[in-house]
Amino acid sequence: MTAVPIDVDSPRPAIEGRVIALHCSGASAGQWRPLGEALGRECELLTPEHFGPEVAGSTQPSRFALADEAARSLALIDAGDGKVHLVGHSYGGAVALQVALARPDRIASMTLYEPAAFHLLDDLGADGAAGFIEIAAVARRVRCAVDAGDNEAAVAAFVDYWNGAGMWAKLSSQVRKDLTRWAPKAPLEFAALMHESTALHDLAVLDFPTLVLRGELAPTPTRLIADALPDVMDCAQLEIIAGAGHLGPLTHAAAVRARIATHIASTKAVQAPQSWMTRAA
Repeated sequence: MTAVPIDVDSPRPAIEGRVIALHCSGASAGQWRPLGEALGRECELLTPEHFGPEVAGSTQPSRFALADEAARSLALIDAGDGKVHLVGHSYGGAVALQVALARPDRIASMTLYEPAAFHLLDDLGADGAAGFIEIAAVARRVRCAVDAGDNEAAVAAFVDYWNGAGMWAKLSSQVRKDLTRWAPKAPLEFAALMHESTALHDLAVLDFPTLVLRGELAPTPTRLIADALPDVMDCAQLEIIAGAGHLGPLTHAAAVRARIATHIASTKAVQAPQSWMTRAA
């Protein structure tokens, strides 16, 4: 499999409708602000925030599920008419899958960048088992540090795993402060991602256009998941962002948002009346 070049300047038809974009762990809705600019003014971009660290004081990891996180997006879907386009990165990608399974008839398209649905690794044989052991070790380090009251050590382990050793030390003091504040929620997110009961074959019922993106340098767990989704979802295709890792939507933002916008626009083109397609040709 080779990385595909992305033309960030290629023309796209105007995009209308609603897009729900879900951010990755430790980030915020602001992650998707540049995507809104790429989609244009005719598109309504909704970026619900995930629960913050305060939820860690009100529930146990074993009682927090991806369905809890998906509730906000489901409420947005139910409050409006028609279908929405779903976008999710990492933890947000795993949540997006739960949203799609709960409202499959309300989804026009979906774009996932390395969804961190670690529970799916159970269905991927020996490689999946190895990937699960790898991410479980990271989750254990994070949880032990949080339990010991060392939130900075927890997020340092988290950041260095996803970005490479030494990245934590390179972050600005404000970013380190924001991530440290988020740290108490990290064990809940890991538990929800690892213990969700949805199996890989359950995703076969999803039949709307789905684009799965991953970085060329994706870590083993999310690489395995991204590569496996098109095998079980007939509607899905996989593309690889050259030179990117797990944080591609941030480090390679222009290429990723261009591909998301193109996918959403092409879905609209497929669903549009013949007269629209003729005028656009």
